[in-house]
Amino acid sequence: MAILDNEAIRRILPHRYPMLLVDRIIEIDAERIVGIKNVTANEPFFTGHFPEFPVMPGVLIVEAMAQVAGVLVLRQMEDRDSKLVFLASIEEAKFRRPVLPGDQLRIEMKVGKRKATVAKMYGQATVDGVVVAEAQVMCKLADKEPAAAAQATP
Repeated sequence: MAILDNEAIRRILPHRYPMLLVDRIIEIDAERIVGIKNVTANEPFFTGHFPEFPVMPGVLIVEAMAQVAGVLVLRQMEDRDSKLVFLASIEEAKFRRPVLPGDQLRIEMKVGKRKATVAKMYGQATVDGVVVAEAQVMCKLADKEPAAAAQATP
């Protein structure tokens, strides 16, 4: 059962297809969150990674982990519509097993350290109870306005 479905996630995260990599949130509290990514055969990255043996790229697994962490960080903010969460660092990423079409990633992220604009999160991605990836990610909170202004400046 979803606590947050895809529609609710899209109200929190700015990501959209094909970069929204979280389908639902099934558990959440102040320090921990669990999200689900259903990996389907028609994912756009499978056409080139690899056509003969489709494997979800590890960087996208880490991105999915960061997005789940981002839901936790942004959901707790009243002014989240004016904020963005950027991936600031990735540490100790390990990939234990390929993620294939038809797999369901269960992504669990836990808060390690949190400050006003930075959160360090620890997490694992599993398929059928088997760890397929783990990483530490640092998320940086930023205002949307300066990001838009920086893009507009030549």
